[in-house]
This record gives sequence, structure tokens and C-alpha cells, in this order.
Amino acid sequence: MNLANKLTLFRVILVPFFIAALMLPFIPFGYTIALVIFALASITDMLDGKVARKYNMITDLGKFLDPLADKVLVAAALICFTELGYAPAWAVWLIMAREFMVSGIRLVAAGSKEKIVIAANIWGKLKTASTMVAICLILIMHILTDDFGIFTGMPVQIITDVLIYICTFLTVLSGVIYLYDYRAVFKGTEH
Repeated sequence: MNLANKLTLFRVILVPFFIAALMLPFIPFGYTIALVIFALASITDMLDGKVARKYNMITDLGKFLDPLADKVLVAAALICFTELGYAPAWAVWLIMAREFMVSGIRLVAAGSKEKIVIAANIWGKLKTASTMVAICLILIMHILTDDFGIFTGMPVQIITDVLIYICTFLTVLSGVIYLYDYRAVFKGTEH
């Protein structure tokens, strides 16, 4: 396994630590720890792609594993946010449905006669980046209000809602674009 794929796997390994920091109330400064872990995982997302391109380490495994690692990380954060009351379940459901749909398209494409490997397009990357930034901002707001008691009058839930709605919109839009761009993958497939 090459370095780029190891960085991707490291991102997946960080997920349980992120969840524990965010969800276990006895961990002091849990939001701060969760943010550091999430930021580290997000940095590995940028690094693995740069390393793969620079050192010609692009593999089919990496093309499949990288978006999957993103999905695991983002899903963990959003499900935790739903449990904590920061994100509406319907928005998280839409985001998760899109992720399953795109993964399904990738599986169908990979299993086709042409063995098509679908890498993330610009809309998928924009969706992922905006979601990761939104998650970081939501964590920062809760660090300031919950961990440190600063800006207690800040309308945290309103800002959180706006960030989640933007992520949901971009997620649905990118899903529709994936469906349209790869509609030919489903033509002629047998059930």
C-alpha cells in the first residue's frame, strides 16, 4: 500500500477518536479535541491527493478509498450533530442518501464491462470541502460557547442551521449532477 492510501486509511482510523471526543461528556474540552482530530483528518484528505498526483501514486484503490474515507468522516460528524441536536435529521438523511447513491453508481460502474472507476468530480469536491468547513465552523462555535463560555449570546443554532442547509443543498446538487453525468452506466444493465 502506497503512502497516499496510508494517509487515507489514517483518516478512517481517526473517526472513532473524533466520535469519542465529541460524544463523551466526561472528556474535558471535548469539542476542542474533536476539532483538532477533524482538522487533522481533513488535512490528510488534502495531502493524500497531492501525494498521489506528485509521486504518481494514483491507484484504483485510492480513487475508491478516498471518497469513502470522506463519507465515513463526514457521516460520523453529522450523525453526532444530529444526536447532539445541532443538525436536523432530514438534512443528514438527504446527505447520507446522496452518499449511498453515489457509492452505488461507483459500484455499478466498476462492475460494468468497461470497469469504469469514477473519481470525485469538482461538484463532489466542492460538496466535501464545504461540508468539512461547515463542520469545523460548527465545532469552533461550540468550543467558544460550550468549552470556554465565550460569545454565549451568539446565535449558534441559527448559524449552524444555515451551514447545514448550505451543505445539504450542495450535496443534493452534486448528487443530481452525478446521476446525470453517469446515467449511461445504467443503460443496458440487467436486473
